[in-house]
Amino acid sequence: MGESELYKELGQLTKDKEKWKESIPYVSSLLAHGSVKIQAKALWLLGEMGLAHPQSVREIVPRIATFLDSPVPLLRERAVNALGRIGRADYQAIEPYWVELFRFAEDEEAKVRLAFIWASENIATNTPDIYEKRMPVFELLLSDKNDKVRMESPEIFRVLGKRRPSFVEPYLEQLQSISETDENRVVRIHCQGAIRTTEQARRR
Repeated sequence: MGESELYKELGQLTKDKEKWKESIPYVSSLLAHGSVKIQAKALWLLGEMGLAHPQSVREIVPRIATFLDSPVPLLRERAVNALGRIGRADYQAIEPYWVELFRFAEDEEAKVRLAFIWASENIATNTPDIYEKRMPVFELLLSDKNDKVRMESPEIFRVLGKRRPSFVEPYLEQLQSISETDENRVVRIHCQGAIRTTEQARRR
């Protein structure tokens, strides 16, 4: 099967969630495919499958993690994303790689830094306590040179502010300043959302 046909097949499988569990071995076999496009699609799909069926992907998490060292930014991005989705459902499955994820906060590619924030939001949704001493990493991302990274970075403060407002309280003044001064409208809105969510959680 050629690359385009295979990619189309994976697109169909993405929509057919009833087949996900039984298809995990097949999709994981595509991680060895010669096409970056297919590998990237397989990584993304395994992340979604892992969110739905975390126990069924546990054995292939180490294979997914090998792509963290890929020289191809797209594959690093997709590996980080996949670990985030799996970790949302089952933190224990990705725990051996959790600390390693933090190096992607400084990845040279903005899309990889963005993926790191997004993965962290996923993991923090159900396992927030592990982020208590890691907040300075996200503070630095608030002033990232890339607009899309800055747009997403307040969202981890919102996720954690809802669950552990004490983690975010030291950054409320900074978030307020950014919400008033950043040139990007979405950044300002997301900072306001993080502040509002944290303050609501404090009152509960």
